[in-house]
Amino acid sequence: MAYNKNESYDEKITSGLVENYKECLHLLGEDPEREGLQKTPERVAKAMQFLTQGYQQDAREILEGAKFTEAYSEMVIVKDIELYSMCEHHMLPFFGKAHVAYIPNGYITGLSKIARVVDVYARRLQVQERLTHQILDAIQETLQPQGVAVVIEAQHLCMMMRGVQKQNSLTTTSAFSGQFEHGTTRAEFLKLIAK
Repeated sequence: MAYNKNESYDEKITSGLVENYKECLHLLGEDPEREGLQKTPERVAKAMQFLTQGYQQDAREILEGAKFTEAYSEMVIVKDIELYSMCEHHMLPFFGKAHVAYIPNGYITGLSKIARVVDVYARRLQVQERLTHQILDAIQETLQPQGVAVVIEAQHLCMMMRGVQKQNSLTTTSAFSGQFEHGTTRAEFLKLIAK
């Protein structure tokens, strides 16, 4: 069976980005017509559309699409969710893991939807602090649970391959609402996500 690559990109956006990336290559001193670079502007244009596809997605709609009535009222944790995002300051990647928990208050959602919510907000030009709160807010507003907790641990290439060049740095952000604002519930969550 032959491999069938199925990708679709907005032609107008792609062509505009291609022209801009050709100009970038030229301004950097490269020849965009050189054999190895001839398709690079198109590849980068498509990659950037993929890496920022979260702008065209709605996290609340994703959660609502798998919102179920359930009497369960204990902590639900989805941990070690891989995330890949782009720093809005340097347009370089940052990547790591998100740990997300909520305590249902009559409604649960499909577990994969939690990971999808992470992707919706990660696939944008982003800062880790905002990303953490956007994930929390979407879950809190849609499911209206007793509380939400989000912890993100990520490495930022803008700190690793330029600037201060600290290869072993790890940035951790957290956001808590409802029951997770209380010490015992927060402590239980943090213990359960510890390595």
